[in-house]
Amino acid sequence: MIKVDLITGFLGSGKTTFLKLYAKYFLDQGLKIGILENDYGAVNVDMLLLNDLRCDNLELEMVAGGCDADCHRRRFKTKLIAMAMTGYDRVIIEPSGIFDVDEFFDVVRDEPLDKWYEIGNVITIVDSRLEDNFSKTNDFFLASQIANAGTIILSKAQLTDENHINATIEHLKRAAEGSNLSIDLTSMIISKNWDDFTSQDFDTIANCGYKTRSYIKRLTTDNSGYKTVYFLDIPVDINTIEEKIHFLMTDNKYGNVLRAKGFFKNNDTWYQFNSTKNEFDLKEIPVGQQVFIIIGDSLNEEEIKKLISQ
Repeated sequence: MIKVDLITGFLGSGKTTFLKLYAKYFLDQGLKIGILENDYGAVNVDMLLLNDLRCDNLELEMVAGGCDADCHRRRFKTKLIAMAMTGYDRVIIEPSGIFDVDEFFDVVRDEPLDKWYEIGNVITIVDSRLEDNFSKTNDFFLASQIANAGTIILSKAQLTDENHINATIEHLKRAAEGSNLSIDLTSMIISKNWDDFTSQDFDTIANCGYKTRSYIKRLTTDNSGYKTVYFLDIPVDINTIEEKIHFLMTDNKYGNVLRAKGFFKNNDTWYQFNSTKNEFDLKEIPVGQQVFIIIGDSLNEEEIKKLISQ
């Protein structure tokens, strides 16, 4: 049977960055890997970020949104059926940061997928500088993402200190308690600069498994209020993009913006931007697609478009 792993985590936690390291670990063993990007948005920019992984032993697939939840689940299942026929040794799924983890278990355990796949690992990525003022909705998704985890990996630990890391762990405990989730976080958390991960670290992660812990399910992706809006071919000024995203993240007239990401071209050079409330990242990339994506709740699409089009 094909082992299938889920790499989950809240918006902007660093799932795609970890996925590249995790996939390389298996490629170095000569395994054939399939990566499935499962996003509720109609445009998936993370696919472009993973393009440099493509090789004879690795293929990228995508389930895009742009339809209702039932349609999206059917697409997810259909894609996994097709991938089961390609001879992968392992399939790794990276969903949206507002993914309902139960969907993963429901689909993989359903016929006929249960004849071809066995669940390997559920790995949850958490930003070590987790915001303290998460909404109840955000905390619920956080709890649901750690509920089935075999391990929790803190990202960007090298960018913060022990006090902030401890505060993040305490935040996870509060989120768990808020959903009546009983979990021993101390034994599960890996907090280390990812550049320093050894083969032994990846051996541990690749055998972490998953758990079936019970918790109170307060929301699903369908009724959470989260929304993704995207704009294609809108010119972006490299000198003002950080300021505009700051306005999006801090002025409630645009809604509760949790993440902004995308690509734009400036003087024949492609750039990728990625922003959460904690940080703004901008870097050159070899190829891109002119797209600006906003994720959040109560989004005012008209006001957002007006701002980024200025």
